[in-house]
Amino acid sequence: MPLVLNSSSISGLAAVGGLSSPQSNSVIQVVNATYSTAASTTSLTFQDTGLSATITPSSSSSRILIIWAINGVYSAYGSGVETNLVKTATQLIYTENLAAREGSGSADAGSGTSGGTYVDSPATTSATTYKCQFRSRNGSQSVSVQFTGSGGASTSMMTLMEIAG
Repeated sequence: MPLVLNSSSISGLAAVGGLSSPQSNSVIQVVNATYSTAASTTSLTFQDTGLSATITPSSSSSRILIIWAINGVYSAYGSGVETNLVKTATQLIYTENLAAREGSGSADAGSGTSGGTYVDSPATTSATTYKCQFRSRNGSQSVSVQFTGSGGASTSMMTLMEIAG
């Protein structure tokens, strides 16, 4: 059977090499998201960074590989930024990642990137949203994300990859 491609479908794949279903551990789909609006807080409660991405798994046996980088993380002296990766309302991973060294001035502030990777098994074929959150470690100093320190914005990113089960 020949491979037939038209504007709405591809047929004949099974006859061309058995490509009718993805092989285990292969990447089925990729979703990329970026966000570059600065956000700040002094709260001890996690706040959304604005960075999020949604994927709809094609199979309930699929896993989702999440790769993220929150750029422009900034903390005043004596403070620190803590971040969270969340699926809907469920915390997946928490990191206490940026602590500015103690001091008494803006020269003692810290800045950098927070990020990581995580593999989730959502066991669903419904749309699933992942997002990043942040908070101040001590609540008295302001912390920021997607911030350059000079008032400009820095772009954060998230990539979701559906991995066949």
